[in-house]
Amino acid sequence: MKILIATAGSRGDVAPYTGLGAALRQAGHEVALAATETFAPLVRVAGLEFRGLPADPAGRGGEATDRRQLMRTAAAFITELGQGFAEVAAEGAELLLLSATTAPLGHHLAEAMGVPALGVYLQPTAPTRAFPPVVAGTRSLGRPANRAAGHLALHMTDRLYADAVTRLRRRLQLPASSAAATRRRQERVHWPVLHGFSTAVVPRPADWRPGLEIVGNWWPHLDAAERLPDRVEEFLRAGPPPVLVGFGSMAGGEGERLSELTVRALRRAGVRGILQAGAAGLAAEGDGLITVGTLPHALLLPRLAAVVHHAGAGTAAAALRAGVPSVPVPVTADQPFWAGRLTALGAATAPLPFPSLTADRLATALGEAVSRRELTRAAGRVARRMAAEDGAGRVVEAVRRIAGG
Repeated sequence: MKILIATAGSRGDVAPYTGLGAALRQAGHEVALAATETFAPLVRVAGLEFRGLPADPAGRGGEATDRRQLMRTAAAFITELGQGFAEVAAEGAELLLLSATTAPLGHHLAEAMGVPALGVYLQPTAPTRAFPPVVAGTRSLGRPANRAAGHLALHMTDRLYADAVTRLRRRLQLPASSAAATRRRQERVHWPVLHGFSTAVVPRPADWRPGLEIVGNWWPHLDAAERLPDRVEEFLRAGPPPVLVGFGSMAGGEGERLSELTVRALRRAGVRGILQAGAAGLAAEGDGLITVGTLPHALLLPRLAAVVHHAGAGTAAAALRAGVPSVPVPVTADQPFWAGRLTALGAATAPLPFPSLTADRLATALGEAVSRRELTRAAGRVARRMAAEDGAGRVVEAVRRIAGG
């Protein structure tokens, strides 16, 4: 089939789909991945066709001073995204694979194109009694309230996408239909959604509707010939396993403060450190310190003593896959949810919320992460369960069924 995967967001929202797309291509499908222009090289290296979507300008959301302004800013971007999505879909596809961020728009494209669509989500968004919405943190509200809050979160999403859906349907010459009505229609027909994370981390809730499945992680594409840079290899061999510190796409503009804080924490904990620059621009060099850019988690993380990270879904899963303890420093969105999961599994220290991060607290957590062997053992147990899963293979099989194979 000619397949279009569509996603929007940061690197962590795109990279897993490169591995999924590569698996589909190996199964004989023609695969395109739609994302923002920043990720074109990432997509093409995986052997996939790239289709560009409008970018969310950096700082547009961060400059919002209150929740209403943030919602207006997000809604404006989603409207742009819908128009861009219509353009890339016009290039043709026989099947749409939609992330959680693109599904509210993709349903309408699938309707206009007369093609099937399949959800491929990186977060559990369906209401459940088992836990509150992933954007609401980690504290349970009680089983009935958890599910009620989940429905409220969906309602808020409907509102966020409302104007974009109206404009997109008008452009596609489809009859008027609200975002909420479309979502409810998809739920009634048990529209299939495959979730790309491990049941070892989030067991499938018993009260989920049919059609919602957890299949295992989709890992970023990694070329068989790829290696770590020589300077990183030399650093790894020069002493005991170091700690990686990075905040991914978070904490832009706070590089100087975070770098200084991180170096003090590493010194106090007595561990070597690799600082991953990321959006924050972390940087430090010296005895027992090195700064790097983006490196493949699959090659680097298994050789570390611990990972300090923002608890994005992809980084959290990569640390577990490597069997390495985490020091989660959640910043926003679903990050507190994944941080809480890591800690509940016994594979991480207690989360250090970003606003309260200090050198002393980080040093204490680092000392715990590298000295408590039970953290490593717990991460190893989850890693073995993850190794038995084939998330990409499950999607390939679902596509085969859709294709009638």
